[in-house]
Amino acid sequence: MRIFPAIDLYEGKAVRLFKGNYQEMTVYSDHPAEIALDFQNQGSDFLHLVDLEGAKTGKTPNLQTITDILSQTNMFTQVGGGIRSMDTVDTYLCHGVDRVILGTAAVMDPSFLQSAIDKYGKQIAVGVDIRDGYVSIRGWTEQSSYTFEVFCKKMQQLQVQTLICTDISRDGAMRGTNLSLYSKLSRNFDMDIIASGGVSSIKDIRALADMNLYGAILGKAYYTGAVNLREAIEVAK
Repeated sequence: MRIFPAIDLYEGKAVRLFKGNYQEMTVYSDHPAEIALDFQNQGSDFLHLVDLEGAKTGKTPNLQTITDILSQTNMFTQVGGGIRSMDTVDTYLCHGVDRVILGTAAVMDPSFLQSAIDKYGKQIAVGVDIRDGYVSIRGWTEQSSYTFEVFCKKMQQLQVQTLICTDISRDGAMRGTNLSLYSKLSRNFDMDIIASGGVSSIKDIRALADMNLYGAILGKAYYTGAVNLREAIEVAK
């Protein structure tokens, strides 16, 4: 299993939200590239970036920060947050991002998702953000009409290769990841599943690795010191 340490970006800073609430934001660093370099120095080959402003606006306000990170590291980097047009997909991939994550657009504009997959294949992932069994959109501020099971089935039919699945109720809450959710996803779908939200201990990482998941995102637990990144990478292997 791959560990994706995460940096959430807001106004060029590394931040974390509590359960997706923009009003409960903690700033961890004014220099996200330094955090990314530290990830790499601890042995990480992977990086997960989210433009929290972009998630709400559909624009790329943190593009310069992302390109700064890319220029100073050589990790496999995936980016999500407000990617709702082919121009934005092209921009990120042309700047050296390895994979982009479509969230709201995958729900609201399936023809765009299909076009992106046709053009870029496995470089397109879909973010499935789950609250109360339904898929949330627009930076977790709205609920769609899709249950996560129906939506994931649709993504598999469209030949999406990678799903980043977030249990919003666990995100940033430091109370453990939703093992039953990821077990169900792993059993029912033939896609690369990345667990996100609530990964708060080495025990969580070991349990997810035992499910043979493709990956897990490590966020707040790293920043608070609850999980050592180097140890997490070794356990995941």
